[in-house]
Amino acid sequence: MPGAPPPRRRPRLSQVLADISPLRDHADFRRLWFGNTVSYVGQQMTAMAVALQVYAITGSSFYVGLVGLCSLVPLIAFGLYGGAVADVVDRRRLGLITAFGATLLSAALAVVAIAHLRYVGVLYAIVALQAVCFAMNSPARSSMIPRLLPPEQLPAANALASLAGGVGQMAGPMLGGVFVGLWGYQAAYLIDVAAFTASLYAMWRLPAMLPGDTEPGTAPGAAPRRRPARPSVMEGLRYLAARPNLRTTFVSDLCAMVLAQPRVLFPAIAGLWYGGDTRTVGLLAAAPAAGALLGSVFSGWLGRVDRQGLAVLVAIASWGAAVAVFGLTRNLWLGLVFLALAGCADTVSMVFRNTMLQAAAPDDMRGRLQGVFLVVVVGGPRLGDFLAGSAADVFSPAAVVIGGGLACIAAITLVATLQRSFVAYDARSPIA
Repeated sequence: MPGAPPPRRRPRLSQVLADISPLRDHADFRRLWFGNTVSYVGQQMTAMAVALQVYAITGSSFYVGLVGLCSLVPLIAFGLYGGAVADVVDRRRLGLITAFGATLLSAALAVVAIAHLRYVGVLYAIVALQAVCFAMNSPARSSMIPRLLPPEQLPAANALASLAGGVGQMAGPMLGGVFVGLWGYQAAYLIDVAAFTASLYAMWRLPAMLPGDTEPGTAPGAAPRRRPARPSVMEGLRYLAARPNLRTTFVSDLCAMVLAQPRVLFPAIAGLWYGGDTRTVGLLAAAPAAGALLGSVFSGWLGRVDRQGLAVLVAIASWGAAVAVFGLTRNLWLGLVFLALAGCADTVSMVFRNTMLQAAAPDDMRGRLQGVFLVVVVGGPRLGDFLAGSAADVFSPAAVVIGGGLACIAAITLVATLQRSFVAYDARSPIA
């Protein structure tokens, strides 16, 4: 028919599924991603094996809970410092040293298991040292990515990182439990040692990443950035305080993780709402991870979004809305659907927040900002657990979950009102 508009084309499946162009086009990134994925599965296996071993020795859930505390304190304490160090040394070398240290510590856990040493203090000490290695390694590893890829591929790279994390969180604990049951704790630890070799090999193949070197997308002839003389956490914090868009990436995440974090209430919710048991708790805990994994699998559209600040705000408001509706449900499967939707929204938020940190920040600040990112990601949910658990002693779990979701929406709306530059942030001209 003359003058009729052309029919709308449905997006092809390749445009919806995760964009694998960073893996296809860049061998260094491909090796690093594969190595990190394999080693993360191994780390999650080790975490499960340590929890099972501590419970077998003590018979106490309290002592199992202390394992998490032994990890949390070093992660927060060394996260900022690890980021500062990553900005003044060869990041490749720092990644190699800390990954090798984590490998040796997994081997130490295997020795403890083989020797049948029943001292939880030894396990706690090794876990704490592993957390130190991770806190020093993670900012260096994350700040390498903009050196390996052009800016337009950063959203796809972060979606692939989220996919790797989802695979590790779902497969690692399950495999850890299976291998411990079949061959003992040392089996999980030794497999973790073998898994670390993939990450070590990937970093070994990388070029040196000295501070001040150029990166993809740098204008020809541009002068290299200055090389800082020594690690300075305070310099990084001062830089962040003066950069509203980057600062808002952290504030917005805290709105979600502190105000609308229902996981600590899952044991009570499983019994009170659904009449379930520990298996129901497991389903509730797995649903956000499953949603995050699906969000990563179907993340092909993320690379076509330029208004990344607005996308972060919408994703976090969606997290709050999904949590609030979950609080209204009393059907288990419907509740799991909304928890999965919350996990999917969290993946979208994470991808764009990390992309903004990598693209808008100068290279000599990326390590420190990734250190802050680590502290917020680790500490925010723990603070949210404390807030929700405390409130549940005063109010009902339903009131806490619904109220937390609505508070998240209100807080992120306030952030959008006060930080108009964040709403207008455009990936085509990133401004910190």
